[in-house]
Amino acid sequence: MAIIGRVVHFSVDLVLISTALAGIRRSTGLTPALDGADSTVRGIVKGYLNIGERTIDYAKSQLSDTRYFKRE
Repeated sequence: MAIIGRVVHFSVDLVLISTALAGIRRSTGLTPALDGADSTVRGIVKGYLNIGERTIDYAKSQLSDTRYFKRE
């Protein structure tokens, strides 16, 4: 059971890091410089960052439906 807990914890940490990087990309426009990277590495990094993008989009859609948040 401890191994499952560690895997879940590690997975949540990876999603949080990806979400933070996606937020940085959205707010500043900075993206990782992958010019010299292999196409496989580029695909993995883009897929990883897309997880963060989808997490931000999901949170935004859920929070916009509540009365606790409003658009300005």
